[in-house]
Amino acid sequence: MEFTVEQIAQLLGGRIQGDATTKISKLAKIQEGDGKSLAFLSNPKYENYIYTTEAGAVIVKNDFIPKSAVKATLIFVEDPYTCFTALLEQYHKTMLWSRQGVEEPCYIGATSSIGENHYRAAFSYIGNHCTLGTNVKIFPHVTIGDNVSIGNNVIIYAGVKICADTVIGNHVTIQAGAVIGSDGFGFAPQADGTYKTIPQVGNVIIGNHVDIGANTVIDRATMGSTVIEDGVKLDNLIQVAHNVKIGQNTVIASQAGVSGSTEIGKQCIIGGQVGFSGHIKIADRTSIGAQAGIMSSVTTEGEKLIGSPALDARSYFKSYTIFRKLPAVMKTIEDLEKKIISLSSEVK
Repeated sequence: MEFTVEQIAQLLGGRIQGDATTKISKLAKIQEGDGKSLAFLSNPKYENYIYTTEAGAVIVKNDFIPKSAVKATLIFVEDPYTCFTALLEQYHKTMLWSRQGVEEPCYIGATSSIGENHYRAAFSYIGNHCTLGTNVKIFPHVTIGDNVSIGNNVIIYAGVKICADTVIGNHVTIQAGAVIGSDGFGFAPQADGTYKTIPQVGNVIIGNHVDIGANTVIDRATMGSTVIEDGVKLDNLIQVAHNVKIGQNTVIASQAGVSGSTEIGKQCIIGGQVGFSGHIKIADRTSIGAQAGIMSSVTTEGEKLIGSPALDARSYFKSYTIFRKLPAVMKTIEDLEKKIISLSSEVK
């Protein structure tokens, strides 16, 4: 798919310097582009590349003044980074959402339905009594169990497993290898030291505009629902246990683990490898640094926590300052002990 620089400039509301008829068919970094590429310059430290780039066109800021000759056609805009991001989004949508039709072999249960403009890739499976909306894109080796409901404009990448009874809203993206609705970790200890499996008969409910990363797992509830509310963004390799609730617009980075029945509030920011104990509540707008251990409920909104067990960020840094000085403090104590012993000996 090709566009002229003039067409791109009209879309961005930009001004052209150079050949407006230059044809562009892809996006690239300024240091890697070729004659068919469109790049951008936003950070001044990359300015030297604009004089050597092979890109056909470069988006630059309105006040940019070249220090020497530039081979590429320039498109002047107010904010190059924002404009380039908008083009990336449009390019992504065009390439992805244009997929339609059914590849073989694939399977859909006779009692299930799927809306218009859908795409079902080879080796995908949809069980019985499922309802899928319009513009749903299902990639290879996706498995969707019975009684699943999926909204409109949903992308399910290769190898995703969506287990029975799951409910998924609109505008959701699930990256490759994620598992939604697997059994929660429910085992009852027995008198003889063994464990008895507790059936997990609940489900998972995922809201609108949710993104779920690759190989992330969200367990079904023991009873009731595990709930991921609207706007939540989950990174790769996250474990969300049974009966967890994650509030609107909360973001969680890779390798975090949320134990069963924990409730995380709205607009929280959670770093990588954070671990949550079970049956606790986290207040809205809580920020938690990477590798923190959250052992108890957080009741005050807007707190910033660091460490394991986690502390308020200010308390943590004060404590860490003391911790770093411990070797010197210990040496001082040892020196004082020696002086005290020496003085005691003199007194005797």
